[in-house]
Amino acid sequence: MTATSSAIQLADLALVWNEQQGAADLALIDGDLASDGGLETAVLLSLFTDRRAQPDDQPPSGDPTDRRGWWGDELADIEGDQIGSRLWLLDRSVNSNETARRAEEYVREALAWMVDDRVVSSVDVQIDTTPNRLLIGVTLQRPGRDAVSFRFAHVWDAIT
Repeated sequence: MTATSSAIQLADLALVWNEQQGAADLALIDGDLASDGGLETAVLLSLFTDRRAQPDDQPPSGDPTDRRGWWGDELADIEGDQIGSRLWLLDRSVNSNETARRAEEYVREALAWMVDDRVVSSVDVQIDTTPNRLLIGVTLQRPGRDAVSFRFAHVWDAIT
C-alpha cells in the first residue's frame, strides 16, 4: 500500500494488514495518521468488519441471538445495504472444501458493492486454507486501469 500523510491528502484513513495478528490497524507516517487513496482500506473494511448474520446463519457461538453487524446498517441510504462480511461465521468451522466455498461466497458478497458502485468492473477471489488460516486472494479490475491484487491470511479457530 502506498500511504501518505493525511495532512497532505484527504482520503480514507489507511489501514494496514498485520499478517502475524491476522488483523488491521491504523497506519502512521511521522506520527500522523496515514491516508489511503487506493482500495486497500476499503477492501479491509469490507472483509474484516462483521456483517449481520442472516436469519438462517448459525453463529459459531451457538447463540442464535449472536447476529453481530454494524448499527449504522439500520440507517443505510439503500434499504438492506450492509457493510462487512460474514467471514466471522466461519470461526470454529471444520477446515474443508465447504468452508472454502462459503468463504469465497462471503468475500464476493462483501465486495459486491464495489462492482455495484462501479469502483471496480470485476472481482476475482481465490481461497486457500491451511490448518489455522484462511488465505484470501482478491484481484480487483479497475475500469480503464491496471488490476490491483491483495492477499490476506485470516486467522481463525478452525476445528481440524
